[in-house]
Amino acid sequence: MKRFHIALAVASLEASIADYTKRLGQEPTAVVPGAYAMWRTDLLNFSINENPTQAGLLRHIGFEDDTAAGFAKTRDVNGIEWEQFSPAEQDRRIEETYGNAIRQAGPA
Repeated sequence: MKRFHIALAVASLEASIADYTKRLGQEPTAVVPGAYAMWRTDLLNFSINENPTQAGLLRHIGFEDDTAAGFAKTRDVNGIEWEQFSPAEQDRRIEETYGNAIRQAGPA
């Protein structure tokens, strides 16, 4: 499966989790309290990290792809960062960057 990935900076992780949970119709798939949250829906991989000085800004976009080997990062002609990664690689990077995540069941 291939999911479009969007990563945003937010002012308040707690308030943003409540808002985006309502908007996406499901609880986050992974949460690192005080730092990070990620939702995997059927079509979307959406992540946020608490960074009040950058709140509302796009961090990067890309694709979560079950067939991806590892992790790749490029920039498009507009300077936007694009990532491509497998779910397992993203999970590894979440823990490496933010610490142990509280996991929820995601879509099949």
